[in-house]
Amino acid sequence: MGTVIMHNVASVDGFIADKNDDVGPLHDWYFNGDTPLIEGGDDPEYDHSGSGNRMKASRVSAEYVGAMWATIGTIIMGRNLFDLVNGWEGRPPAGEHVVVVSHRPKPEGWHPEASYHFVDDVTAAVAKAQELAGERTVAVNAGEVGGQILAAGLVDEVAMDIVPVIFGSGKRYFGGIDGQHLLEDPHVVIQGEGVLHLKFKVRR
Repeated sequence: MGTVIMHNVASVDGFIADKNDDVGPLHDWYFNGDTPLIEGGDDPEYDHSGSGNRMKASRVSAEYVGAMWATIGTIIMGRNLFDLVNGWEGRPPAGEHVVVVSHRPKPEGWHPEASYHFVDDVTAAVAKAQELAGERTVAVNAGEVGGQILAAGLVDEVAMDIVPVIFGSGKRYFGGIDGQHLLEDPHVVIQGEGVLHLKFKVRR
């Protein structure tokens, strides 16, 4: 099976959005450079931010993100994010498959061509995502669902893109996770423009 990576952009104090799901300046670095993050990055249809802008970052950030996204086979997301972005209209930013953790089924008639799978349990979500991804990476969106998957011992690595802003309150990167969970020293530390990219292996 491929690696399971929990990933998101976060403020210095560990928030991925404010209480109203507004990301504020957290995603500004996606647009502060001249290097497309993904193939087709010059096409506005490939914008997954909802801003209407093309996703172009600094060269170092684009190389880091592009290389990571290229390994992804499946993304796991919660229902709240799915509803906020309408499932990226069936076109995830990376990978071919998406698993949505939700007690509600897929909306009737929603993008039947897209490989989106709805399950109501985080353990089942990871199993389905790994089945779909094969040897490729499973990317878990941070937040409540990501925190539950980490707490269940199903995350191999934690990847954080830290932006120099303090939110003070909002939606936490690790959700409402309880207890201590140890990580190894970061094995990736890359300074971009307006962002610091970090990766930690989960200590077993």
